[in-house]
Amino acid sequence: MTIIANTQFLNLIPPNLEFTPLSTDGLFPTLGAELVYTQDSSGRYLHFHWDHSAYLGCDTERIVEFLNENDSFAPVDKVVYLEHLHRILSSSVPERVKCWFKCNIELFELELTITPILPQFGQPITTVLVMGRLLPSKINPHAVNQSVKTLTSIESFLRSQRHQKLLTKISKNIRQILDLDVIWQKTVDSLGKTLKLKHCIICPCEPTSKKVQVIAEYLQPEETSILGSEIDISSEPAFAQALATLKPVVMVIADDHQSQQYKVMAVATYYQSQANSLLVLSFAHECYQLQQAELELAKEVAEQIGTAIAHANLYKVVEKYQQKAEAAERLKSEFLSNISHEIRTPLNGIIGFLQLILAGMTDHPEEQNEFITEAHQLSLHLLNILNNILDAADIETSKIELDFSPVNLKDLFQHIEHLTRPQAEIKNLSFQMEILTISDKILVQGNYQRLLQVMLNLVGNAIKFTHQGGITVSADLIPHKHPATVKVTVTDTGIGVSPDNQDKLFQLFSQVDGSRTRQYGGTGLGLVISQRLIQAMGGEVHFYSLGEGFGSTVTFTIPVY
Repeated sequence: MTIIANTQFLNLIPPNLEFTPLSTDGLFPTLGAELVYTQDSSGRYLHFHWDHSAYLGCDTERIVEFLNENDSFAPVDKVVYLEHLHRILSSSVPERVKCWFKCNIELFELELTITPILPQFGQPITTVLVMGRLLPSKINPHAVNQSVKTLTSIESFLRSQRHQKLLTKISKNIRQILDLDVIWQKTVDSLGKTLKLKHCIICPCEPTSKKVQVIAEYLQPEETSILGSEIDISSEPAFAQALATLKPVVMVIADDHQSQQYKVMAVATYYQSQANSLLVLSFAHECYQLQQAELELAKEVAEQIGTAIAHANLYKVVEKYQQKAEAAERLKSEFLSNISHEIRTPLNGIIGFLQLILAGMTDHPEEQNEFITEAHQLSLHLLNILNNILDAADIETSKIELDFSPVNLKDLFQHIEHLTRPQAEIKNLSFQMEILTISDKILVQGNYQRLLQVMLNLVGNAIKFTHQGGITVSADLIPHKHPATVKVTVTDTGIGVSPDNQDKLFQLFSQVDGSRTRQYGGTGLGLVISQRLIQAMGGEVHFYSLGEGFGSTVTFTIPVY
């Protein structure tokens, strides 16, 4: 069965009938909604009624014109709000949304029902009717009206003058402080007591901060502490707006327990247009409407506090660098003192032996040769010290340049054993050299003289700081790395190094213990120079020790040729 509908309803309306537009301005209050307005698709207000229009501060007769010109009552996120609006206009389906609105410098959370206004059949939908209320829902409308008190011009002037004097004094006192911890607490305490606040918190922040932490607070006894709490800025539109605009933002918050409202001001302290902390001030119930002059004063005080924070941060950085510079100077002074002793000792020996020879104090040629040999050994030791100093200077100025060639690992180990085994035997220490036993000779990519220098430093230190037990030098091939590498390990049973001091071993002019240098001799540059030389050859140096008295192990890697 087919049913055909032939509607002729248009003919029921006489074409010459005139319509008289009905004004809705007087109708809105009778709807019973706290907030009622109509808008077109661009978000422009057509009609507007709000029970709390006193917050807008304008003539109610021209309120629509005022709102459209000044953007005084608008959603915080206009893009999202307009998306809702366009979706409702295109679907013809009402929606219920929650949205933050800014009203001059204050923020309100509203619950809105947005309904499309249906035009004549066949015409596009271009307007919506919006009804809403402040959140949370348990707001006493009488308390809302009572919470905003009107000041006379004299009262307003006197209050502004009083606040200006007090806040200027606070900012002046804070700017004289260079300790950040003191600034945080002094700021909230001074503002809290001066303005008789319920609660005041301050949170340090960076320009890219997504979360801030409450570092100091002032609060009345009945308030709950949130010291140390983290606040997600994205979940607090007022905080985000204050940090983005560097202007005070005032929110009206409902107190569920007392059915009243109180104001909260969020203001960013800043320096050179960069926010460095967030101040949040909670005012007591039934506070006066904040004047524009007071908001400007709040912004000025925030800038003063921000400057004090920036100066304190700068002072902290300068103090840190100054301490580092002083520590470096102490290390260099100690190094120079130790190195002068290291240079004088062999030099005095050389001069002493040569004076004995020149004075004819030697009875036999054998004794004379012995003195000459000792003087020669001391001169080589002195040359090694001077080479270390020159290498350290090259390291500090990044002037180390190496020529690479294939190095036979077996030849290098044999050379090291020839030079260092006698020193170990003199101290009655065991000395083992372990190298891979493979048919092919192992070639590494490096500089022979510099590898020899590194191994002499490592093995020499192992012998120097070991009194009993022994030293083991070994080499292992690590083929799975690319390129393949050889790992050389020097292990001793010596005095060891505590974990806290191991980082100092690889710092130029830094020594674990200056008294040890006096006791054992040396410049303290060996490990630093060895590390930089191995790094220049594409390898790494690592130091391991379980602590004092547990010996130590030093390893370095070098690429296979």
